[in-house]
Amino acid sequence: MRVFVTGATGFVGSAVVQELLRAGHQVLGLARSEASAQALTDVGADVLRGSIEDLESLASGAAQADGVIHTAFIHDFSKFLENCEKDRLAIGALGAALKGTHKPLVVTSGTALVNTGRLATENDLPDPQGQNPRVASDLAVARLAEQGVRVSLVRLPPSVHGEGDHGFVPAIIAMAREKGESAYPGNGENLWPAVNRFDAARVFVLALQKGAQNATYHANSEEGVPFREIAALIGRHLNLPVVSKNGPDLAAHFGWFTHFASLNNPTSSQITRDILGWKPVHQDLLTDMDTAGYFK
Repeated sequence: MRVFVTGATGFVGSAVVQELLRAGHQVLGLARSEASAQALTDVGADVLRGSIEDLESLASGAAQADGVIHTAFIHDFSKFLENCEKDRLAIGALGAALKGTHKPLVVTSGTALVNTGRLATENDLPDPQGQNPRVASDLAVARLAEQGVRVSLVRLPPSVHGEGDHGFVPAIIAMAREKGESAYPGNGENLWPAVNRFDAARVFVLALQKGAQNATYHANSEEGVPFREIAALIGRHLNLPVVSKNGPDLAAHFGWFTHFASLNNPTSSQITRDILGWKPVHQDLLTDMDTAGYFK
């Protein structure tokens, strides 16, 4: 297949591109900059210049491909609501270009949207009235499915980890360095599901090849890592005290990240493993934190 990939040079998207190429597919990657374009050329992918804010470039990429994997998202949490709206529009543009073609579209979502307080499964749906504005992306996917687009969702856990990670775990490490202590909320038993980025990439490729309509997959190899264990490992590496925080003290330590630090999101991926034959093979979160350069 010739596959159009948005976010093709991002942390997850670049792993998806590598996995697609290894599987014998051709890749057309979306690139905003000359550096991104060169990175795609270097690995053997074709380049389409544009961005997820340039809806015409998205439609053009989808029209040139046999399938689409959408991993792009603008990770500026100071403009989270605005960026969720841009994602919704991008999904709509990709879906409109694929309508009536039977070409598959795979869209990125998050396990945190189905934070049920119990072990969440692929069959759980996000609350459309929930507080997380990114639910708009899932609703956009549902509308495309109703219109006959072969669209599926891959939900990523809060930690997609590995060498080069610039997501939530590095943010927690930076906060610990700044505050002089490694903190966790309450008793620290809240659970974060996790996955290595190359295991996650395999789910995207299998979902694309499956081409199911209105399917949901969970790309997490671990059902839940206690946040206290993450904080303890950080404290050990940085030689900092590991402390519990609550209320105002928790907010003072984590700031904008307080919601994510407090997230209790145990998540199963058993249905995904059964349907796609997915078998994670890479290191778990704590091992990657120990060995993949998180404390350089």
